[in-house]
Amino acid sequence: MDNSQKKIKWYMLAFMCFSTLWGFGNVVNGFMYFNGIQVMFSWIWMFLLFFVPYALMVGELGSAFKDLGGGVTSWVQETAGSKVGYYAGWTYWACHVSYIASKGSGGLKALSWMVFQNSETYDTFPTLYVQLATLVVFLFFCWVASRGLNPLKKLATLAGSSMFVMSILYILMMFAAPIINPNGGFVNMDFSWDNLIPTFDVSYFTNLSILVFAVGGIEKISPYVNKMDGNPAREFPKSMIFAAVMVIVCAIFGTIAMGMMFDPEVVFASAETQESYIANGAYIAFQKLGEYYGVGNVLMIIYALCNAIGQFSTLVVSIDAPLRMLLEDPITSQSVPKQLLKKNKYGAFINGIWMVVILSGAIILAQTFVPGAASVLAQLNKLNSVTMPLRYLWVFFAYFMLRKVADEKFPREYKFVKSRGIGKFFGIWCFLIVLVFSVLGMYSPDPFTMFLNIITPVVMVLLGLIFPIIRKRQDERDGTTNV
Repeated sequence: MDNSQKKIKWYMLAFMCFSTLWGFGNVVNGFMYFNGIQVMFSWIWMFLLFFVPYALMVGELGSAFKDLGGGVTSWVQETAGSKVGYYAGWTYWACHVSYIASKGSGGLKALSWMVFQNSETYDTFPTLYVQLATLVVFLFFCWVASRGLNPLKKLATLAGSSMFVMSILYILMMFAAPIINPNGGFVNMDFSWDNLIPTFDVSYFTNLSILVFAVGGIEKISPYVNKMDGNPAREFPKSMIFAAVMVIVCAIFGTIAMGMMFDPEVVFASAETQESYIANGAYIAFQKLGEYYGVGNVLMIIYALCNAIGQFSTLVVSIDAPLRMLLEDPITSQSVPKQLLKKNKYGAFINGIWMVVILSGAIILAQTFVPGAASVLAQLNKLNSVTMPLRYLWVFFAYFMLRKVADEKFPREYKFVKSRGIGKFFGIWCFLIVLVFSVLGMYSPDPFTMFLNIITPVVMVLLGLIFPIIRKRQDERDGTTNV
């Protein structure tokens, strides 16, 4: 009886994947970066050519390494060796450096909307003052993490669930709005073929990393592959395809809902207005929705509250959890300087947290040179879309190595495709999509933004290469060897 209760139905896993992966911010970013409803074309091909094979490959990796708890790092260690596994673990942590730097700004933006209920107040603050406030917030939550206190983890889950529910409610309420309030002033959309096909220019290709980032992270559900009720070979792909359908439906209908609300001639009137809508679009959307239903700013305030809690709690979790994954792993911990392994009396990696302070703090301070608080958020959003997808490269590398050199070594209940050659092709295909679009995403017409997009991953790569050298010298000095 207990065993049957632990089994997960295919539709339950599909919903778990959907709720973990999708959020309202993805709809907003897609709309604002890809010229309104034109993003629907890109969403469709991104899901068909990237997300579906990505999800199914993750399922096979999860099935092959069902007894390992280290996720992607463990997959790489098993298929390519411990040395390469370290770089996978390092990349996963390093990608969070810019992500951590953005959470404080996002939280302050949410609080500003709660208090002032407009975009102008926050966006007109001098960037220096905003970033210094962001730094203070960041340092406070680093202190929280250093005390071994993670009281916001449950709040992060709650806020995340609330944000997910509100993203669904937004779509439903927006489609009902013309019936409730026929005179709401809704935008007439042009669904002609010419208007739906995007312009394949530099801006289009350099922004595709935004969509890759939006649909990434599905490897989190890999531990559940072998816990499915029934045959995983049949039930898992059904679950992932259903999840992909739910996500694409939400992406399309969410985009249409935003198209009913936002006039492209206003949103894309200038680079400045576009940046403002990137930073404030979600709040403006719920503010307008409240106007349609005659409830004022209530919906926006609820959304801003959930987002503020989510941003700050995610900040704590992102400082603590990736660092622990890197420094507590018996393999990756052997390739970092010994100083980083020091724990304080609360069990926190205190020097590791100081490393986070220096690196993420440097990004926060670098933003003081950006003119305008809205531009800061837009820039950090783009930086995250460049750095965060780099961790997915190791998923596809591990899958390629599994099918290339370890296909027979690891029996599994589920295989994405039976053919080893086709499996390797999909591994290479998805690897190239992430790599190419991440590199293209570094481009920006603004020299400082482009510099930050390039220098951040370069610095993190160099640190990842230098740290094993330092550790080797320390081991030689101390007369110890790595196993």
